[in-house]
Amino acid sequence: MDFLRVLLSILVPPLGVFLQVGLGGAFWLNILLTLCGYIPGIVHAVWIIARR
Repeated sequence: MDFLRVLLSILVPPLGVFLQVGLGGAFWLNILLTLCGYIPGIVHAVWIIARR
């Protein structure tokens, strides 16, 4: 299941974070980071998934 989340995080970073934590603060932070730059959104999403 984590492999699927990481794959989704690479394609659509907020989706991977949403599947991991729901609509919490990390989700909204990831949307902001993805809007600022695609790579920061991916890094944050993979970090969230690896941490939990």
